[in-house]
Amino acid sequence: MAKSSDDIVHDPAGGIHRLVEIMARLRDPATGCPWDVEQTFATIAPYTIEEAYEVADAIEREAWDELRGELGDLLFQSVFHARMAEEAGLFSFHDVARGMADKMVARHPHVFGDQTDIDSVDAQSENWEAIKAAERAEKAQHGVLDGVAVGLPALLRAYKLQNRAARVGFDWPDVRPVLDKVAEEAREVAEARDNLSHEELTEEIGDLLFVVANLARHLGVEPEAALRHANAKFTRRFMGVEAKLATRGKRPEDSDLAEMDTLWDAVKADEKRG
Repeated sequence: MAKSSDDIVHDPAGGIHRLVEIMARLRDPATGCPWDVEQTFATIAPYTIEEAYEVADAIEREAWDELRGELGDLLFQSVFHARMAEEAGLFSFHDVARGMADKMVARHPHVFGDQTDIDSVDAQSENWEAIKAAERAEKAQHGVLDGVAVGLPALLRAYKLQNRAARVGFDWPDVRPVLDKVAEEAREVAEARDNLSHEELTEEIGDLLFVVANLARHLGVEPEAALRHANAKFTRRFMGVEAKLATRGKRPEDSDLAEMDTLWDAVKADEKRG
């Protein structure tokens, strides 16, 4: 006898089938949640991006207890999008799962097939890129940069665009000319900042950020991860400044730059000693 919807929803061992059923119930136009019912792909997409960043944040902080919940939140986003797609007659969550499983099997012939010449990370990376290139060709994505998602964070997209271009030889031979280009772009911003329109200045700053991303790539650093680390460090240290001000009975708005800069140095010194 098949389980009823209520049985599935309240079954602790229901796994992914339970989650899919819960999403269907939430989206039911007659008995579901009004907020969930009115959502669209476009309105949910920002939450999907946010949840992905919260997963990355939990990993960055090594907050493993939180990570389980954050991964669940991200999984729910996939279930949500798949449910809306199923309602529109596009595909279901099971189609998503089957497609991903098929893709992983196809992209790992050395694990799931009879290919035996993949014996290192470098060989796997080369094979992976060849398979992805063939997949893009099947989708009529023939340009080198086709398939690099426009919706990626800009810094990450810059990194991926540069990687794609480098594969076909459009790249500086080593890091030295990249460093020269960073200095050149920074100098152009400094020299022209008072004479440029806001639009022109935005373009110059964009050029500088783009070449900094390229510098990171040449040094083997993923720029998005590096900036996340810098953000976390700044947050941690500024909170340290706030804590030291609090011991003086003050808040940042009661202080000035000179005092806060001194406390910033003290926080850095504390970190080195710790």
